[in-house]
Amino acid sequence: MCANLTYDVLVAGTYFCDLVFTDLPEMPRVGADIYARGFDMVPGGTYYIVLVLNRLGMKVAWLCDFGNDIFSRFVLAEAEKAGVNTSTCRRYDRPKRVVAVSFSFAHDRGFVSYEDEKYRHPGLEELSAYNFRAYLSPGISDWEQVATVSRHPRRKDFVHFMDCQHTNLTLTTPGLAEALQKVDIFAPNECEALAFTGEEDVFRALDRLAEIVPTVVIKRGGKGSIAKQGRQTWQVPAIDTIVKDTTGAGDSFNAGFLYAYLAGEPIDLCLRYGNVTGGLSVQNTGSMRCVQIDLVHEMAKNYWKYSAAYT
Repeated sequence: MCANLTYDVLVAGTYFCDLVFTDLPEMPRVGADIYARGFDMVPGGTYYIVLVLNRLGMKVAWLCDFGNDIFSRFVLAEAEKAGVNTSTCRRYDRPKRVVAVSFSFAHDRGFVSYEDEKYRHPGLEELSAYNFRAYLSPGISDWEQVATVSRHPRRKDFVHFMDCQHTNLTLTTPGLAEALQKVDIFAPNECEALAFTGEEDVFRALDRLAEIVPTVVIKRGGKGSIAKQGRQTWQVPAIDTIVKDTTGAGDSFNAGFLYAYLAGEPIDLCLRYGNVTGGLSVQNTGSMRCVQIDLVHEMAKNYWKYSAAYT
């Protein structure tokens, strides 16, 4: 059934049900009862990037596991309400609770998370049933899955995009650098890139990663984003925006960047699209709520009008 369809992006990874607390008077700490002035419950995890890709008009195969619990049902209902294709999601007649409590500030956020069981990565047989133009790995913790993806019979026909996410892994982890060599695009944020490489300067981290991965993108939040491909480096400032909740901003950036990349756009324009989708996502709780695709195109192509470097 799947082999007859060609998807723009295959996203393999877990959902989260995010309980987001915003406008906190101080950082949560032991022994303190702190009241947030804002709260929302929103779908998270790989849902963020799937939703933004869907908003951008891309056809997405979402290999995500859902159970019969209240959190699975909530995220599935929200996805279907948003027009996200859930036909490729895997359903189980048991709880598959994946929950994250997020305390979000303008400069950063923190999480306390829980999952009933680890996500089951698709095997080669399952992956081979799909045709797609890009495969998205949501985090470097999936690095052992790279070997499976690299054996896909149509590997030369798609791009492998990998995010980083928070991890204790580093470039010195045995086998990790070799796995990254098989990835086409690696996109950590600045903190992740520094911790992952052990460098203190983001451009040195960029250079070091670019020795391993063909295209490296580093997300820098309010400082925009940078990228390196071969010997060429790009730096694009962020858009001017009001930050309410940074949850899902990196995933939203990934979607915007990958959308432009698959359209054959130059890297600097891909960074603009990433900055726009990431920047718009932080204006509300939950990714890309009420954001129109026409606005994304307008802001990316007339970037100087919206960039923090010019306003």
